[in-house]
Order: sequence, then C-alpha cells, then structure tokens
Amino acid sequence: MDRQHDIKRALVIGASGGIGGAVVAALGARGVEVTGLSRSADGLDVTDEAAVGRQLGALAGPFDLILVATGALEIDGAAPEKTIRDLTPGAMAAQFALNAIGPAMVLKHAVPLLPRDRRAVIAVLSARVGSIGDNRLGGWYAYRVAKAAVNQMVHSFAIELARSHRQALCVALHPGTVATAFTEKYLGRHPAVLPDEAAENLLAVIDGLGSEQTGGFYDWAGKAVIW
Repeated sequence: MDRQHDIKRALVIGASGGIGGAVVAALGARGVEVTGLSRSADGLDVTDEAAVGRQLGALAGPFDLILVATGALEIDGAAPEKTIRDLTPGAMAAQFALNAIGPAMVLKHAVPLLPRDRRAVIAVLSARVGSIGDNRLGGWYAYRVAKAAVNQMVHSFAIELARSHRQALCVALHPGTVATAFTEKYLGRHPAVLPDEAAENLLAVIDGLGSEQTGGFYDWAGKAVIW
C-alpha cells in the first residue's frame, strides 16, 4: 500500500542540513505542509533543552511526520578515532550531547505534537556504525557509542509512545552514505548517493512502515539493521 498521502503535515528538525533540506524539498513537492527548524536558521540548538522546549512548544500540531535529522560526525574538529588512544572525554561528551541527548530532548518535547487518532511517524536519523552486531572494524568510538545510545533511546521511547498514541511509530533510520558536508572527507570509502535520492529513499521507508515496526532500526532500503 502506498502511504505517502497519509502525510499532510510534517516537521523536520535539522532542516538546513543536506539530508534534512532534501527531505523538506521532497515533502514540499508532494504538497505536504512542512515546518523546518534548524540551529542556523532558527537558533534551535538541540543540545539546549530549554530551546527545544520553547520552539517545539510554540508549534501548533498535530504533525503526521516528525523527522530528527540533526547530528555531526566531526564536532569542533575532532575526527573519528582510529584507535582508543585518540579518544578524549571532551569529544565523547560532545558526540553524546549532539547525537544522543539532542534527539532525546526532541522526542521528549514532540509528544504533544502527535495526533492520537491516526498514524504518525517520528523518525530519528541514526547510522549503521551505531550497530553493535554489525561492528567488525572497531574505531570511531565516540560516534559509534552515541549512535548506539540514540538507537536505544528510540526503542525505549517507542514502547512508551505506544501506550498513549497507539497508531504512532518511532524508528531509527540509517540513510546510507550521503554526499553532504557531513561526509565529504569520507566519501572515497563507501558508495554515496545525493541528498535528493537519500530523501526519497527515507520517505519510501517511512511510507511503508507498519505498526509492528515501531521501535525498529532500518536502513535506506527498509531492511532491519541488527542492534
């Protein structure tokens, strides 16, 4: 079943980023009413709970889709660690703040923006490197651990959400390697797609999600990723 017409209003957090901006454009092309928020355009710093609560609290819901597309691979010039000798408390704390705590605060304050009488989806961009079972190379400690943490946050939140919003889903999504400023130093290592294609892939996965898939972790093709 094609579910794309279920989305009439959408909220994209991280709308100024490569993937977030492409999702805003793709939804707009469908005729969806889209609200986009970002740190650069709106001052929404997801690491500041007061800012998250203030900006999300000022919105009028409900939204059929809320996408959390914030995050960074490098923060303040700290590249992914090749060895544990490179790991620092500061880099690890920064990764947690942006890639785990930030999305968690969005989930916390997004609940009042969801409808109770119909299907809705909250999707959080994660990364396959956050998978413990799929980790065969090691390294990238701070980023991996932060993404593993946000995956657990999504899974746990989905359980609670189902009690109050029985038709709502919350999922973690791996968009694949996307050619953005986020990944430009690492594109030679993996096949990459352009943001427009990544956005269509993600929306296709969201469109096809069934209620039984809430709390899951899926890649750009809709395949479950091992925890």
